[in-house]
Amino acid sequence: MLTLTGTGKTHNCNGITRRDFMQVGTLGAIGLSLPQYYAAQAAGAAAKDDDRACVMIFNLGAPSHLDTFDMKPEAPAEIRGPFQAIDTAAAGVQVSEILPMHARVADKFSFVRSAHHGGAAVHDAGWQMMQTGRLFTGGVNTPHAGAVVSYLRGRKTDLPAFAVLPQIMGRGGGNLPNGQAGGFLGKAHDPFVLNADPSQPNFKVPDLLPPADIGTVRLERRRKMRDVVDETVGVFEASENAELLDDNFEAAFRMMSSPQAREAFDLSKEPQAVRERYGMTRFGQCCLLARRLIENGVRFVTINTFLTVFNEVTWDIHGSKPFTSIAGMKDIVAPLYDRGYSALIEDLDQRGMLDKTLVCNLAEFGRTPRVNPAGGRDHWPQCFTVYFAGGGVKGGQVVGASDPIGGVPADRPVGPPEIAATVFHSLGFDLEKTIPGPAGRPFPLVDFGHREIHELF
Repeated sequence: MLTLTGTGKTHNCNGITRRDFMQVGTLGAIGLSLPQYYAAQAAGAAAKDDDRACVMIFNLGAPSHLDTFDMKPEAPAEIRGPFQAIDTAAAGVQVSEILPMHARVADKFSFVRSAHHGGAAVHDAGWQMMQTGRLFTGGVNTPHAGAVVSYLRGRKTDLPAFAVLPQIMGRGGGNLPNGQAGGFLGKAHDPFVLNADPSQPNFKVPDLLPPADIGTVRLERRRKMRDVVDETVGVFEASENAELLDDNFEAAFRMMSSPQAREAFDLSKEPQAVRERYGMTRFGQCCLLARRLIENGVRFVTINTFLTVFNEVTWDIHGSKPFTSIAGMKDIVAPLYDRGYSALIEDLDQRGMLDKTLVCNLAEFGRTPRVNPAGGRDHWPQCFTVYFAGGGVKGGQVVGASDPIGGVPADRPVGPPEIAATVFHSLGFDLEKTIPGPAGRPFPLVDFGHREIHELF
């Protein structure tokens, strides 16, 4: 078993196989040592996977699976809800009538209708588990999947390896970390955050100004700041903070001065018909921007469909104000989401990018099987639906099933570790790898014993 510890060395716990030995025996003739041979193998594998990418759409607020992706038309009215199930482009697969554009592209994605987790029924706990594969315990903040990709693969271009659109998640009610950071891998692997609404007419990226707009005084100030770090002696010079400051300066200046970065974020380069196909909403334009970032070398983009569950219409359909009702989900949330997602899948497919780009749609939990007295549904981590497209996933499938009322998995239960493993598998990572954890100790990429959802591939 090969183990990656972050030191650049690999160790074969099982020794060299006979096949390896036969190959190694010929290395001297071409001037390669055994370490060089393994390095060349690793480089070849890395090159093969270097163009793989992921767009993680996080449905903040948590859609009601019973009203969207896992309809129960035969159940009593208080369970099945007000919407009808409709057929899709995938034979035998139905979705809610409020997602007609999903129905059209259903042959491109596959549902997992048996997702669940044992965390608390609060938003932030689910955010952590579904984006990292783990619940944070003992003060250990596990890195987001995109931060792991940033650590293991690094940036390909002047753009960052990992980005979050349009903003980092806000409050979730539990006062817990939201899981959208580098965690114990460090701030160097925190995401680039857009912090802007790309649907606005005056959209600009706050941290991406052309050099001509910076001015010589500000640029000189940044150079002097770096000089101070370079020239400082003693503890600070050797500290992680000094190295991080220097690395962050390099990354920020490289992106700020890059024509490629400015081009990637410039949505005016897109035909108006394309922008409108995605929808002139914050979510729709984030989906379009995600496609442009992946095209330009960003490895991992997370899109938050909403920013907080408070004072905003979201998937959080408790029914009573200030939360959304089921009717509000139908009239406001579903249409913008349906348009943005279907456009992204069709666009990636038409551009030949879908095979190498995993698009995963996750949420922190599902909603209660019964409609509550306020006409909504409450938090329910016991069972919900997630889905995947591209990145090697076979479309038009349903993996797992919920029971007749959508309350618990009835077949093939899938938890956060399997979902994280599926993302890493699509990106080409060996699931047996480790990364440097707290105090430098090896930390498993995926919890021991868990594998990808193999039926998807």
